[in-house]
Amino acid sequence: MVSAFRRTIADLWNSTCLTRGMFPHHPEHLKAFPYIGLYRYFLTFCTFERRRHFVDATHVDLVLLQIQRAAREQAFAMVAYCFMPDHLHLLLEAQADDSDARRFIKAAKQYSGYYFKRQFGKELWQRYGFERTLRSDEEMLSVARYIVENPVRARLVKHVEDYPFAGSGMYPLSEILEAIAFCPRR
Repeated sequence: MVSAFRRTIADLWNSTCLTRGMFPHHPEHLKAFPYIGLYRYFLTFCTFERRRHFVDATHVDLVLLQIQRAAREQAFAMVAYCFMPDHLHLLLEAQADDSDARRFIKAAKQYSGYYFKRQFGKELWQRYGFERTLRSDEEMLSVARYIVENPVRARLVKHVEDYPFAGSGMYPLSEILEAIAFCPRR
């Protein structure tokens, strides 16, 4: 249990930092960027309290289904994805002039979080995630490589092909691996 004194000090510190313009403890969207249009995004969503929900295929299947639903609704293609035990990486490409990344993020987390809690009785996502807008095809291939090779770097598997929770909504994994084989590492 946290004492009233510690809560008061924390509240005072937080309000002081925010009024002095210090950064909050979560990433924020760029204020001058529209997030609507034909852009590509690299997104990372972490599970609530970094719980290892994505080691179970039934968890991954349920969440993937809802992420795909949000992608269809907001006109995004899932170039690559990888469910690591406690987070998800997505590489998305907008398919329409009115594709809205903020709406996608909200819908994807809301749909998957709702059905996850309903089926498994647990919170799924941390409130905030991380996003990066990509500028070029080469950068997209580098991010795709990072995403699909993540389980190998984490020593969950020896070969990308052996990891069951990575893939693409657009291409077979073998095509992604073939394309990134020609992309030099940075």
